[in-house]
Amino acid sequence: MNSLKVDLLSVPGRLSEISFTVDSGKVIGLVGPNGAGKSSLLQALAGLLVYSGNVYWNGTSLDKIPAIERARIASWIPQEAHFEFGFTVRSVVEQGRFAHGDDQLGINEVLTAFDLIALSDRPVNHLSAGERARVLLARACITEAPIQFWDEPLAALDPRHRLETLRIARKLALKGSIIILSLHDISQALGLDQVIVVNNGKLEAIGSPNEVLTDELLLRVFKVQASRNLSNLNLELPTKL
Repeated sequence: MNSLKVDLLSVPGRLSEISFTVDSGKVIGLVGPNGAGKSSLLQALAGLLVYSGNVYWNGTSLDKIPAIERARIASWIPQEAHFEFGFTVRSVVEQGRFAHGDDQLGINEVLTAFDLIALSDRPVNHLSAGERARVLLARACITEAPIQFWDEPLAALDPRHRLETLRIARKLALKGSIIILSLHDISQALGLDQVIVVNNGKLEAIGSPNEVLTDELLLRVFKVQASRNLSNLNLELPTKL
């Protein structure tokens, strides 16, 4: 059973004493205003940022896990997909199997899942932003890491590929993985299992979307008013802040 536990995690000037626990089989949306600390939190959880406090992957303190084992347990997608060199799409995705001995397992399947087969021999630095984002998603998924940290993976995608990505995230969760993805569009969090809200570097709330994304929280944290129609959430500026 996979788990992620965070105990009093702090990063000077960015995050302050954040604590929560999530269990396997969850797709979790991380939301908050610009500058709230979403990217810093994901980087700290992935072991890419120096922090105080404790982070536990599957019951083991992150600082006790060797680097090669970290690569098998967790995968990270940065907010922006920059490639300095002209590696092919296929070769970049294949990098995701490094921790498994470069065994090539499942490469064609994941290229197909992210609609990259036709682009597999194209240099990644000749791709559009959305295509590059799908390459990073494919590389993260091919790791088969049971904990996935995705920083705004949907931002550059068109509607079809956003839906495909969320469907793939759901498939991973059904196999027991934990997927935490930061989002700008709050409405995209409604169909997820849990939502984590950060604000001013602090944990504001964690729970199911219906429990967390209340009208009061949306007004207090995001300074927007909500109107609800069945499963839809529409946001607008309040008449008075």
